[in-house]
Amino acid sequence: MINKVVATPAAAIHDIHDGASLAVGGFGLCGIPVALIQAIHDAKISELETISNNCGVDDWGLGILLREGRIRRTVSSYVGENREFARQFLAGELEVELTPQGTLAEKLRAGGAGIPAFYTAAGVGTQVSEGGLPRKYDGAGGVQIASPPKEVRTFGNADFVLEESLTPDFALVHAWKGDRHGNLVFHATAMNFNPLCAMAGRITIAEVEELVEPGDLDPEHVHVPGIFVQRVVLVAPGTPGSEKRIEKRTVSDPTPSADAPTKEA
Repeated sequence: MINKVVATPAAAIHDIHDGASLAVGGFGLCGIPVALIQAIHDAKISELETISNNCGVDDWGLGILLREGRIRRTVSSYVGENREFARQFLAGELEVELTPQGTLAEKLRAGGAGIPAFYTAAGVGTQVSEGGLPRKYDGAGGVQIASPPKEVRTFGNADFVLEESLTPDFALVHAWKGDRHGNLVFHATAMNFNPLCAMAGRITIAEVEELVEPGDLDPEHVHVPGIFVQRVVLVAPGTPGSEKRIEKRTVSDPTPSADAPTKEA
């Protein structure tokens, strides 16, 4: 078996080029491949097309590429929490293909499974299927690029819209554990989109928090087998690029209110 470990994030992304398409795993700020994104930023790669549930926040995740105008186009589901994203989109600087969240997940999964397209009920009867959804503005309030209509067919008594799968040039993912053969295990919410992106990319690069030897991972607990992964780089907790952020921190008041029920002896 091939040893897929590379020494640094910079070495792992060495052949990502201007204009490449990238599927980027994670959900909000959880499970995003921060070190790999930073390496792309440092390499000054631009004109990128990103495929990700969201596009980071203003100063973190994909947001650091967006801030410097490195992203030309993005396929996303949830694009809130990023003021610069909204500004660029409305100013006509960024093309955005809004996609229902479940459809986006399935477009990636199907791409990794070799399925070129599929039918889904999500979006039927809306601009998702009928077309006309703004993808890029002209900077003066007009629509420069709008989504085209998609094929709709009836199965049984319901209509379904045809969605094409995604197979980007590269996929960047963050895993909890990985071995030298590329087998990956994800933790908790990081399961969102990371396994799907890993399957879809033509070249998949995984940053892992813990690198183990082949055979150390229980095969029943492997979420993505190494056949889908081409490179693995260790980004251990505490090293540069390993920081984890909370998108919205919520804490409870430690002081009980006067109306709160109390325990009886």
